[in-house]
Amino acid sequence: MLKPLLIEIGVEELPAVPLLKELNEIEKKWVTVLEKNGLLGEFEFYYTPRRLVLWHREFLTHQEDRIEEFYGAPLEMALKDGVPTPAALGFAKKCGVEFDQLSKAQKGGKEVLYFSRTVQGKASDELLGEMIDQWIKSLNFGKSMRWGSNSESFIRPIRWVNVMLGEQSVDIELFGVASKAHTYVHRISHFEAKTVNSIHHYFDLLKEGSVTLFPSERRENILTSFARLEKEQGITIEVDNDLLDEVVAITEHPTPLIGSFDESFLELPPEVIITSMKEHQRYFPVFKDGKLINAFCVVSNALTDDFSKVIEGNERVLRPRLSDALFFYRNDLKKGLVTTGLEKIVFMNGLGTLREKIEREKMVAQVLYDLVGSSMNIDKTALMRAMDLAKADLMSEMVYEFTELQGLMGYYYALALGESNDIAIAIKEQYLPNGEESALPSTPMSAIVAMSLKLDTLIGMFSIGEIPTGSRDPFALRRAVNGLIKIAVEHQIPLNFSTLIDRLAHHYPTGKEYKKNIETFIIERLGGAYVGVNPSIIQAVVAKDSVVELDVLALDRKIRAVNGIASSDMFVEAFSTFKRVSNILKDEDMSDTFVVDPDLLHEDAERHLYEAASLVIKDQHTTFEERLDSLFGLKDLLNSFFDKVMVNAEDVQIRANRKALIGMIYQEIYAIADIKNITL
Repeated sequence: MLKPLLIEIGVEELPAVPLLKELNEIEKKWVTVLEKNGLLGEFEFYYTPRRLVLWHREFLTHQEDRIEEFYGAPLEMALKDGVPTPAALGFAKKCGVEFDQLSKAQKGGKEVLYFSRTVQGKASDELLGEMIDQWIKSLNFGKSMRWGSNSESFIRPIRWVNVMLGEQSVDIELFGVASKAHTYVHRISHFEAKTVNSIHHYFDLLKEGSVTLFPSERRENILTSFARLEKEQGITIEVDNDLLDEVVAITEHPTPLIGSFDESFLELPPEVIITSMKEHQRYFPVFKDGKLINAFCVVSNALTDDFSKVIEGNERVLRPRLSDALFFYRNDLKKGLVTTGLEKIVFMNGLGTLREKIEREKMVAQVLYDLVGSSMNIDKTALMRAMDLAKADLMSEMVYEFTELQGLMGYYYALALGESNDIAIAIKEQYLPNGEESALPSTPMSAIVAMSLKLDTLIGMFSIGEIPTGSRDPFALRRAVNGLIKIAVEHQIPLNFSTLIDRLAHHYPTGKEYKKNIETFIIERLGGAYVGVNPSIIQAVVAKDSVVELDVLALDRKIRAVNGIASSDMFVEAFSTFKRVSNILKDEDMSDTFVVDPDLLHEDAERHLYEAASLVIKDQHTTFEERLDSLFGLKDLLNSFFDKVMVNAEDVQIRANRKALIGMIYQEIYAIADIKNITL
C-alpha cells in the first residue's frame, strides 16, 4: 500500500553557507537510507532557515518480503562418513536451524550446503525513526554543536519533529525531541506551535503563516520583486547567484527593499563598496546608467505593512562598514604602494619570504621578456616596475580587511598614485585566470606578470616536494597550469615548459629530481585546459613513446587539429588503416629517418603509394588540419598496398624498403600525433 509521507525537522536558524555546501548530498543520503531499508521511492526535499522537509507523495507502508539465502561448505567437507562435520554444524547454527533442516545447492560447480528463508517485511512506521536518525546524522555541515544534555551534535539545535504517514502521526524521537503533529510558521505571524491535522493541512498552515516552503518559489519571488523595483526606480540590481542562493536559504518570506547610503562613500572603488555590502550584509549593489550609485537592495524576512524601520536599520548597519573602508582607503593612499614588510612574511618554508618570491618572479619575467618582449612591444622598465609593485597591496589596510581584493586594490592605488595604466592593469590582472570561466590577462604585459607568478609558484612548490595529491591542492597548482596554457595560447607566447624549467631550475632548491614530476603533472592537467576534448587525443599529441612535447603553442595547434578532424567520417574510415600501419611499425624508432629506394619498388601499388606520399610530404601545408587531411587522403592507396603487396617479403632489402615506405607516411602523422593511442 502507498501513502503520502511528510518528514519535517525543525531547527534553529540554519547558517546558509554550510547548508548550501551540503545541499547536493542531502537528497543522495536519504536515497541511501531508503535503499538500505527497501523503501526507495520518489520524493522532494525542501528547506527554509528553520526546517528540513522530505515529502513523498507515495510511500510504501510496508517493506516487501524478501528471501535470504545462505551457502555453506561443499558436501564433501560437510559430511564425513555420513556424519555432519563441525563446519556443517557451525553453518546450521549460523542459519539458526538444525542440520537436518539444511538442503543442498549447486555453487561454483560444486554441491554445497544451502538454506533459505523468507524474511517478513516490516511496517514502515516501525522503521522511520531509525531511518530519519541515520539520515540526519549522515549530514555533514562542517562545524556542529551540542545543546542541553545531548551528547551528540548537529549544525543547530533541533526544536521540533513532525512525521506523518498518511493522516497518522508517527512516533519517533530525534536528539531527545519527540515527534508531534505540529509545526511552526513565521515567527512574526504566530510564535507558538500550530497543530497539523493532515499533510494537506500542513502545507496550508505554512502558506497562511507566511512561510514559503519551496526554495524555487522564494527565488522566483525575489527576482520578480527585483524586476518590479528596477522598473519603478529606473535602476539595475546586480544579481550575484551565489548571494541569491544565500538569501533564499535565510528567508522564509522574502521582501526586497531599496536602501541608500551617503553619496560621499562613492569615493571608494566600486568593488570595495560591493564587497562590503555582499560579504558583511548580504546586500545587492544597485546601478544606474551602468554606474554604481549610493543605494543597495536588501531582502528582508520581516512581516510588516511599513518597512521604513527595516530600511533605516539596514542603512544604519552599513554606514560604519563603509566608514571603515573609506578610512582604510585614505590611509593606504597616504602610505603609497610600498613593499616594506613583505620581507618579514614567509611565503613558504623552503622558499623564503614574499620579498624573495617577488625577486624570483622578476627573474622569471626577465626570461619571458627575452622570449617575446620586443616582438610584443612590451616596455621592459614598465614590466619590472609592475613586478615590483604587484604584491605591494598585500601590506595595505584594505586588503588586510578584504583579502579577496588583492591585486584589484593595487590597481586603484597605482592609478591614484600616478602609475601608468599598463602597470596598473598588470597589477590588477596578475592572478588571472582565477576560475574555469575567468577572464584572461588583457595585455601582453599583464600576461607576462600573471605567468611569472604562476611559474614561480609551480616550480617552487615542486622543488620543495609540495606536490598535489588526490584532491589536495592547497596552492592551486592545477589551476596555475591551466592558466599558463590559456594565457600562452591567448597571447601566442612561445612557452615550452621543459626548456623554461631547465633555464629556471638553478634558482630554486635542489636535491630533488622535480623536473620530471612537473612535466608529468602538466601532462595530466592538459585535459583541464581543453575541456570537451577526448583525453586520448591529448595524450596522443603530448606523449609519443619516451618523447614528451611541452611546447604549448605547438601542442595547442596539434590538439585542435586532431580534435577537429577526429569526428569526421574521413578520420573514422582512415583510422583502422593507419592503426594497422602503426602496429607494423611498433618496433621502429620514429625519430629515425625512413629512406625509400624507388628502384626496389616492384609492384604498381607500392609505386603509386610512394609517388602520392612524396607529393603530400613535399607540399607546404599552412595548417596541421590541411596536412592531416592530405595524409589521411592516402587511405585508399594504403589499403590497395596492403591488399596487393606483402610487406614482410622474404627478401630483407625489399621488406625493409616497404616498411620504410609506410614509415615515411606515418612519421608525418606521428609528428602531429601518435594516433594509435587515440580511442574513438
